[in-house]
Amino acid sequence: MKILILGGTIFLGRHLVDAALARNHEITLFNRGQHNPELFPQVEKLHGDRAQDLSALAGRRWDAVIDTCGYVPRYVRMAAEALADSVEHYTFVSSISVYPDFSQPGVDEHAPVGKLADESVEEVTGETYGPLKALCEQAAEALMPGRVFNLRPGLIVGPYDGSDRFTYWVQRIARGGEVLAPGDPQQPVQFIDVRDLATWTIQMVEARQTGVYNATGPAQPLPIQQFLETCQAVIPSTTTLTWVSEAFLLEQQVGPFVEMPLWVPASDAGLDQVNCTKAIQAGLRFRSISETIRDTLTWHNSRPQNITLRAGLTPEREKALLEAWRGQTN
Repeated sequence: MKILILGGTIFLGRHLVDAALARNHEITLFNRGQHNPELFPQVEKLHGDRAQDLSALAGRRWDAVIDTCGYVPRYVRMAAEALADSVEHYTFVSSISVYPDFSQPGVDEHAPVGKLADESVEEVTGETYGPLKALCEQAAEALMPGRVFNLRPGLIVGPYDGSDRFTYWVQRIARGGEVLAPGDPQQPVQFIDVRDLATWTIQMVEARQTGVYNATGPAQPLPIQQFLETCQAVIPSTTTLTWVSEAFLLEQQVGPFVEMPLWVPASDAGLDQVNCTKAIQAGLRFRSISETIRDTLTWHNSRPQNITLRAGLTPEREKALLEAWRGQTN
């Protein structure tokens, strides 16, 4: 197939290119050329700013397009308008953040999506991100009805994950010592290895599959304690896990999911219990958690030693929290 990828050089995008090339597809990238321009010298590269100039796409045809970088409905609408007569199939990478209510587990593709009081808003914030993604989905479908695959991933992890939300844990276990472990040890966590997501996405594009699919993992519930103990088993270090309560974390104003990666309060526990049965039945498969942990650490160790993680507790903050926890429990 001839596949156009909008983006293609950051995290999921670069893994999509790898997966597509491994399956002998012909790839064209369209982006601004600002990130990792040295990647994929063997593929065609078109440059332009999707918010202003799509002229590089004019007069061309592809079998499918994968939109990895749509956050504002107007920009998705522009791309879909430009490509409606040039491609047969449109994949839009959305997010489970389109769902506004995670108070109950089991959210599936039929759940309501978030809405904006003012749909002209284009500023992407923590509050607008999900509703804007939902509007992006709708924009693509409106212009290419019956030809859109709306992909709603959860937390995507693995090599080249710039968010550091998963990487925090593997590097923290590798560092050793006493590790603050959050909340209920049996609370499930969900994430998907970027390589598994990329491979499945390309397979869905090949099948020209349409509709909405949640996509996160693993296939079976994974308690956070099991995840952290798997990190301990895979990574050569000496650590002890000190479990602190949700009430303590909230009292100390620890930020869920970013400052304390993978942890969310019980009131939002459904965020880590999203129903992905539809995707699994459509062929989504997951590698072992151990492999994801090992490969993420290998990638992290290749980064500059003085890099500041974008997520997780700082050593000073973790130490202070552990001391405060012991002060309450002694």
